[in-house]
Amino acid sequence: MKDGRMVILAGGISSRMKKPPAKNLKVENKLIKDADEKAKSMIGVGKDYRPFLDYLLFNARESGYYDIVIVIGENDNSIKEYYGTKDYDNNFYGLKISYAVQPIPAGRKKPFGTADALMWGLKSKTNWAGKKITVCNSDNLYSQKALRIVLNSEYPGILIDYNREALEFEYSRIERFAITIKNKQGFLTDIIEKPTPETIDRVFKQDGYIGVSMNIFSLEYDLILPILETIEPNPERDEKELPEAVKKLANKITNSVFVHPLAEHVPDLTSKSDILNVKKYLEKHYSDFSF
Repeated sequence: MKDGRMVILAGGISSRMKKPPAKNLKVENKLIKDADEKAKSMIGVGKDYRPFLDYLLFNARESGYYDIVIVIGENDNSIKEYYGTKDYDNNFYGLKISYAVQPIPAGRKKPFGTADALMWGLKSKTNWAGKKITVCNSDNLYSQKALRIVLNSEYPGILIDYNREALEFEYSRIERFAITIKNKQGFLTDIIEKPTPETIDRVFKQDGYIGVSMNIFSLEYDLILPILETIEPNPERDEKELPEAVKKLANKITNSVFVHPLAEHVPDLTSKSDILNVKKYLEKHYSDFSF
């Protein structure tokens, strides 16, 4: 019985995706139009113009997930128009898809970030109280292997710790990713944005690799929701960030968030310059995609 519960975060305004493309970018006009007008996960990069999000949902279904909440923005209807217009329990190829709307607070131009998005997602599913949920981004394609690891974890919390060496991005991009700090038992103690060379060297000597978080977690509903409700915005970025909430959980309850190492690439659809690479990745790895 597939009973996995998942929250997919798709409520951001995609400001980087909406920026004008480079003049030499060889991307079809209809995909540029998608990028400018839709949630970035709805860009038709897949086979027969299937949206990127179809592939994440396919992997989720094949990994044992059934009950899906997609957190959407209050000014974007592209996801709802495609997956079903009901607020709850739209049937999509055997998945039960519901929506939670992440609002833009008065006085702001964008929502309050990923921790806020998950809070709205969980509050829309009060019947999930007492259970574990997986949460992930909508603009990353997580493998079935990664999704199964977090679904089947016995820990109160778990995150996938991606080996930087396996990520197929340019180094200037990878070095901006936040790195994870673990204790000797393999549990999270910190997530560090913009780590110094000294910190990176220390982590490599301890772990034998540099692990980064790509925002895929399994968390207990009752443990994470109170943290999400009280977390303060990052003073620099003015957003309530999910990695900070997970770190608070890890520090509140010792050995509560296990860090699972994994060496594989994670396709990412952040800006228009990613569209062609993602399209080629899907053609190579999902040539027989059927959903």
